Amino acid sequence: MIRNVGVIGLGYVGLPLALAAAEAGHKVLGLDSNKQKVDRLNKGVSLVEDISNETIKDALSSKFLSFTSDYNDIKQVDVVLVCVPTPLSRDKKPDLSFLTSATKSMSKCLNRDALVILESTVAPGTSKNLFVKILQSERFDAGKNLKIAFSPERIDPSNKVWNLKNTPKIVAGLTEISREAAVEFYSTFIDNVIRCESIEVAETAKLLENSFRFVNISFINELAMLCNKIKVDINHVIKAASTKPYGYMPFYPSVGVGGHCIPVDPLYLASTASDIGVPILSIETASTINSRMPEYFVERVANKLGRIVGKKILVVGISYKPNVADVRETPVEPLILGLRAKGALVFWHDDLVSEWRNEKSSKLTDLYDLAILATPHDYIDLSKLGEIPILDTRGSL
Repeated sequence: MIRNVGVIGLGYVGLPLALAAAEAGHKVLGLDSNKQKVDRLNKGVSLVEDISNETIKDALSSKFLSFTSDYNDIKQVDVVLVCVPTPLSRDKKPDLSFLTSATKSMSKCLNRDALVILESTVAPGTSKNLFVKILQSERFDAGKNLKIAFSPERIDPSNKVWNLKNTPKIVAGLTEISREAAVEFYSTFIDNVIRCESIEVAETAKLLENSFRFVNISFINELAMLCNKIKVDINHVIKAASTKPYGYMPFYPSVGVGGHCIPVDPLYLASTASDIGVPILSIETASTINSRMPEYFVERVANKLGRIVGKKILVVGISYKPNVADVRETPVEPLILGLRAKGALVFWHDDLVSEWRNEKSSKLTDLYDLAILATPHDYIDLSKLGEIPILDTRGSL
C-alpha cells in the first residue's frame, strides 16, 4: 500500500529513511525545524555524506519527496517517523528536549488515524512515559486513535555491506494492531522486519547492541595499555584470538569512542538502571575507561618526547571513525585539548572534515616533532610524514 509519509528530523537517520521510503513509491515529506537545513535540501544539497546531491535532486524531481520546516504540512500524512536526536546533556544524562519539542509540535497537526513510529534511541519506558503521554495530553486518545510503534534506527555511516534495506529491523507496538501496521509499512523497503514482544523489549535491545560494543571497546583499550607496557603488539594478539571460530569476536583499540550512538546509548541504559536501583557497573566502568583514553595518549606523548611544551604535533584524522566526516562526540577533541593544555603546538589533518572549530586541515608533511594517528582514513598516505615518529592510537607498537 502506498502511503503519505512524514519523516521528522533529517539527519543521519531521517534523511536515508525518507529517501528509502520515497524510492519504494511512498509520497514522503521530510520535516526539520532547522529552516537552513530544509532550504539546502530543497536545493538538492545533501547533508549526509553517504547520500549524493544527485540522489536528493532525483528524489525531488520525481515528486515522491519534498522538504518542509512547517509542522502544519503533516496534516495529510498517515505515517509519521520521528527521527530527532536524543543526545546527552552536559552532565551525561539523557537529553529528551528535541523529542519533547517535536512530539508536542506534531501532536497538534497529526491525522487522528495516523501510524506514528518513534525511531530515536530512548531509555526503557520512555516511549510510553514520555512520547505516548505527550500525544495523549496534547490532543489524542493515543491508545484508540493513533497507532503508535517503536523501531530504533540501525544506521552505520559508510558501511558498504550493511545498509538500511538489508539490515534487519526490529519493531514493537503499543498494541498488536500498531505493531502490524508498522511491520507492513517497513516491509515495503526493508528486507527483514522482526517483531518484538513489547516496546520495552525493543527499547532495551537497542541499548544492549551499543552497550555491548561500548564495554568491549573499553576492555580492549585496557588490554592495549597492558600490551604496550609489556611490548606486545595488541593487533597481533587480536589476530591470534580471532582464529577461534566460536565464542569470540574482535574489537580494536582506539583513542576512545565517538559518534551519535556508542558514547551515548549505554549511558541511557546506565541512567535508567541507576534510577531504579540496579546500577550496571560494567557500563559505568567502561565509561570511565573510554573517557580517559585521550588523557592516556597525552601521557604517551610526554613519555615519547620527554617534553611537550613547544613541540609541534600533528594529529591525523579527527572524525570519530574511519572514512566519515562526522565529528560528533569525537574523542580526538579531548586529545587535542589535552595536548594544548600541556603547551604543545597542535595541528590536525583530515581532508574529509576539512574545517573544524574554526581551524583548517593541515597538510601531511615532515615538519613536525610527532604525528599521532587517531583516525586512519583509507586515503591517508603516512609516507608523506617522512621519518618523523608516529604514535598509533590503534595499538601498533
